[in-house]
Amino acid sequence: MYEINVNGETRKADVDPGTPLLWVLRDTLGMTGTKYGCGIAQCGACTVMVDGTALRSCQFPIERVGGARITTIEAIEQDEVGRKVVEAWVEAQVPQCGYCQSGQVMAATALLKETPKPTDQDIADAMTNLCRCGTYNHIAAAVRQAAA
Repeated sequence: MYEINVNGETRKADVDPGTPLLWVLRDTLGMTGTKYGCGIAQCGACTVMVDGTALRSCQFPIERVGGARITTIEAIEQDEVGRKVVEAWVEAQVPQCGYCQSGQVMAATALLKETPKPTDQDIADAMTNLCRCGTYNHIAAAVRQAAA
């Protein structure tokens, strides 16, 4: 049995130690905002924040969570920076199909919390999540808008 801090609440999960955090969130805790994309930590659809750092949850086993604070898309608007990112996402009309967007928002929020005034290069370096719809220009514009 694991006790983990998700969105400020202690949650219990009776899973095997190697179970990826993604599956604990989705299947055990019913938090389906974090998406499964590739399963090999390349696409970023599964991005959550662990102690404020963007992390791809599909390859992060529950046994490594420990006392870390996990933030998912379900609670991102409770964070001031996260709220600004979501507002910028809507205003810039970033989502097309929307599948990658929760991971994109999580990555952008983590970036802006670490680097409040990112350069275009900072944005390019941090926003490595894949978007099948190709909304990269809109994503970068929304990050710049949220930082303004």
